[in-house]
Amino acid sequence: MAGPLTHIRVLDLTRVLAGPWCAQNLADLGAEVIKVERPKKGDDSRAFGPPWAKDANGKETTEAGYFLCANRGKKSITIDIASDAGAALVKELAKTADVLLENFKVGDLASKGLGYEDIKKINPKIIYCSITGFGQTGPYAPKPGYDFMIQGMGGFMSLTGERDHKPGGGPQRAGVPVVDIMTGMYSTIAVCAAIANRERTGQGQHIDMALLDTQVGFLANQGANFLVTGEAPARLGNTHPNIVPYQSVPTKDGAIIIACGNDNLFNKLCDLIGQPSLKTDARFATNAARVANRDVLDPILDELFGKKTTVEWVAALEGAGVPCGPINNLKEVFENEQVKARELKVEIEHPTAGKVALIRSPMRFSETPVEYTVPPPLLGQHTDEVLSKVLGKTADEIASLKKAGTV
Repeated sequence: MAGPLTHIRVLDLTRVLAGPWCAQNLADLGAEVIKVERPKKGDDSRAFGPPWAKDANGKETTEAGYFLCANRGKKSITIDIASDAGAALVKELAKTADVLLENFKVGDLASKGLGYEDIKKINPKIIYCSITGFGQTGPYAPKPGYDFMIQGMGGFMSLTGERDHKPGGGPQRAGVPVVDIMTGMYSTIAVCAAIANRERTGQGQHIDMALLDTQVGFLANQGANFLVTGEAPARLGNTHPNIVPYQSVPTKDGAIIIACGNDNLFNKLCDLIGQPSLKTDARFATNAARVANRDVLDPILDELFGKKTTVEWVAALEGAGVPCGPINNLKEVFENEQVKARELKVEIEHPTAGKVALIRSPMRFSETPVEYTVPPPLLGQHTDEVLSKVLGKTADEIASLKKAGTV
């Protein structure tokens, strides 16, 4: 069956990751997504390589892995928005769209007559989602914002990394751009909610999304811990601020994660490792006590777990009903039997790269499943199609636009 958003057309004026991630989610849900890119260069992320996808003969193409990760399911049209003719084309497309996504600096599109108020006049029902570093208001609104910056400014890096007194201690960014991705995810939710509201009320609206807002918003338990105490949490490495033991421990040949989310699981762990006395030790008998005495418990666990391999511990812990898991590299992730069973790697035919491997969307529907048939587009691949089928331009009109460098 068709995806849940097949009745929706999205005009995607975003680039790099936060906006494209949102647009890709909407495409996965069945929306028609028209991605507007700069002529010749396109989305900045097209140049974020190596690595580049390889064709059937193993030869590198010009398709960057970074771009491929966030642009499946879209149509690409090139338009010079800086020109009056290009801005007019975007306005024509916006008139036909249900949703417009953009991540230009505050005021940039308005200066071209493409701001929310401008588009609202020609399409009152438009859902116009702006994604910026700091939002549309406040003293930082004019500033550019990037994922790495916001991980630092928004407190994430103060919580991430090994403890300062340990080797390698200090602030760390996440291994993937979590602020961009989470902003894309929150934007997807906001757009879908606005679509639902419009179908009830007939009203469009402007959505103001900011990387900093998102980062502060997903501080979650750590943010709440600060708000209830007034004390800034410190970095704890691979341990948990509120649960012990919920951490990685070294094994004979690597490391393993143990997750004792309650006292019963800790008691099972104590029996398994041959230390039943820890269950009744006042320093460890409750989770609160273990949190207060983690520096005493950690060395005990480290010594015991260092006597067996990761595989041996995983088997033993699973047998005892104690949640655990290895720390896999990405090769091991995609070889994992559960990952394979869930078919998290999908392959899509690509115009120049043969079959490209991508990661399946986590969204699974019983009646309107996500389909993986449209690969990330080549730059400008659908320019003629969009101009003719969406805007009704003739072949001569399209030729004139190309000659003028508008598309």
